[in-house]
Amino acid sequence: MEIEVILIIATVGLLIGLAKGGFGPVAGALATPLLSQVMPVPQAVATALPLLMIGDVFALGTYWRRWDIHHIRLLVPAAVIGVFAGAYLLTTLPDHILRPALGLFTLTIVIYKIVSVRLTAANYHLHNWHGYLAGVTSGFSSAVANAGGPPFTAYMLLQNVSPTVFIGTTTLFFSVTNLIKLPSFIVAGLMDDTPLLVVLAVIPLVLTGVWLGKRFIKWVDPKVFENVMLVLLVVACLLLFVKPG
Repeated sequence: MEIEVILIIATVGLLIGLAKGGFGPVAGALATPLLSQVMPVPQAVATALPLLMIGDVFALGTYWRRWDIHHIRLLVPAAVIGVFAGAYLLTTLPDHILRPALGLFTLTIVIYKIVSVRLTAANYHLHNWHGYLAGVTSGFSSAVANAGGPPFTAYMLLQNVSPTVFIGTTTLFFSVTNLIKLPSFIVAGLMDDTPLLVVLAVIPLVLTGVWLGKRFIKWVDPKVFENVMLVLLVVACLLLFVKPG
């Protein structure tokens, strides 16, 4: 395996750890676009999954039982449908279509960050179908691009919950979603080409990222860090459009 691939997987592991350690989802959102620079999109999505699941363990430990189970029950069954649909597309669509699609999915994170303040101020009334729609779209975009955050977060911003419950519900939802993705990816054959030995070797970097995130968030301005990550995210997404598949 080329050293470039190993270095990018290592970088992705560290970024996922930083995201789970408190620096927000944008750092983790870089994972799949970065991996897609050195491997096909399906392999990139599958390679990031074990690292995300390791990070989920630590995030769950931090926010254990601090979630709103009503929203979990509403969104997770719908997310199952989205995950299965996304896994199917990953195995059927060619990479030259998946690459720009991944770019579009990930750019929605940038758009979401711009409009999120307006969402919290919206005059909103909850309907169950809103949760079903958010669950399906989050599950689908998570399976296709590990980018399920925007639809789920947009939904949660409208629910008027406390920050702790917000983060706890988000943590549990994506932990469950990633667990659902694993067997569906295995059955679809998406894990067959995953460099598991390298992924296992990178796990300490995920733990290091979590440790750094929890400590340095007190000293580093989260908004500055997030803005830097957004710029890098846009660059990575643009490369998906210009680099041949």
